[in-house]
Amino acid sequence: MENCLSSVKITNFRGYDFYSLKDKTWDEVMETHHKLLTNQLDLRKQQEAMWELFTSECTYFLDHLLVLKMIFMNTLKYLQTHEYLLDVDLWRLFANLEELTQTSLGFVNSLFGIIKDYADASEISSSLDFISVLTKYFRGSLCQSHQTYCLNYSAAIFYLESLRQRDDFGIYLKWCEQNEQCRRLHLPELLVAPLQRLTRYPLLLKNIWKRSMDSAEKIMIYSIKEKVEKSIRDLEGKVKWLDNFQKFRYLQEIIVWPPLWDRDKRFFIPECLKHIFKEHTAENILSPTNRHLLYEGKLTLAESTRFLDVYLFLFNDFLLVTKTKRNKKKLGGSDPGLMCPSLTPELQAVIKEGGSCTVLDQPIPLDRLVVKSIEPLHVSVFGLRNAFLIQHENRYRQCIAAFLLQAQTENIKKTWMAQITTAISCFTKSQETKKISLFTLPAESSEI
Repeated sequence: MENCLSSVKITNFRGYDFYSLKDKTWDEVMETHHKLLTNQLDLRKQQEAMWELFTSECTYFLDHLLVLKMIFMNTLKYLQTHEYLLDVDLWRLFANLEELTQTSLGFVNSLFGIIKDYADASEISSSLDFISVLTKYFRGSLCQSHQTYCLNYSAAIFYLESLRQRDDFGIYLKWCEQNEQCRRLHLPELLVAPLQRLTRYPLLLKNIWKRSMDSAEKIMIYSIKEKVEKSIRDLEGKVKWLDNFQKFRYLQEIIVWPPLWDRDKRFFIPECLKHIFKEHTAENILSPTNRHLLYEGKLTLAESTRFLDVYLFLFNDFLLVTKTKRNKKKLGGSDPGLMCPSLTPELQAVIKEGGSCTVLDQPIPLDRLVVKSIEPLHVSVFGLRNAFLIQHENRYRQCIAAFLLQAQTENIKKTWMAQITTAISCFTKSQETKKISLFTLPAESSEI
């Protein structure tokens, strides 16, 4: 691979017309073109605010997007054409980087064009004609392309971490990061740049808006700023929804639901009758549209003759107690590169070892769950510390299952008890609200 990398040719970025402008001030540019600076202080401040938007976009394009595309992505493509790193997924790592680069380049060139026209004009123009450019790009593809990239970002970083464990990918990464055009920035620092840029756009637009004097112009700039801020809010909602969806999809894969006869040996079901017991699938039980995961974590379950490592999932309507199981042979879906970034480190550790979470008992509905703190005096003889009890009651308030759990620390125990208590309270209130709305008849019409 080293020989192949030695033949890679990286284009110099200095060929762009605007390259020499990104580190200059507005005054310096005007002096270079022998352009008289306006005596109107407000107008001059607006021009400087526009110049800040332009130069920061130049830096973003040249020092981040172009570096990612030309040095990292194109080098990886080159290696793959020579049969190296063929299993590395370009989209999972870089998403729509090419589209983002083209959009940013178009934006920079358009801004550069209006600045150049203003600087080259013989007469003193009253202002820069920039509204049409801002409208075209911020109401067009600029925000949308950033949204697409940002939705993939957390998965890309997680994927990168899994790739860094490989020697061949490490050689490629080191070669790229040593390029002088990276300016000592590492790949994770470059990959986050579009997120940072998107969140900075409203601040830059606000700066231009504050310095604009024309009322119609101010309204236009403000509406553009609002559009970008709405785009960011939409993105935050999409990221949360997508993260929740991906997490539940992964939980469906790693949580094992044993059939009734395996879960409880009291029940004898002949082989010829097992087809009658059609279990609800995990896909229905763990549906992201039906419920939310509130809290999760590793605890220890005290049994009669042993301590068992368990992993609890607290949803908004039930608690699930599972037994962590580690396999020497990895499961089909346990590739670390495929894992959801929001999985906890404890769960990631189980999965990386080829493990799974086997359900110990039926889900405990929150309106049938009782949690009690256990005093150390009562359980210290068994070597238990930081213990609490989970009881599962039936509709007649009879206890049908109990779990004596031990946390690693007293604080973790208190957190678990607080989370469960809060979840029970919220669930009870939501159920009462549903009952009230169900049995409340609408008021009779005055026309009857």
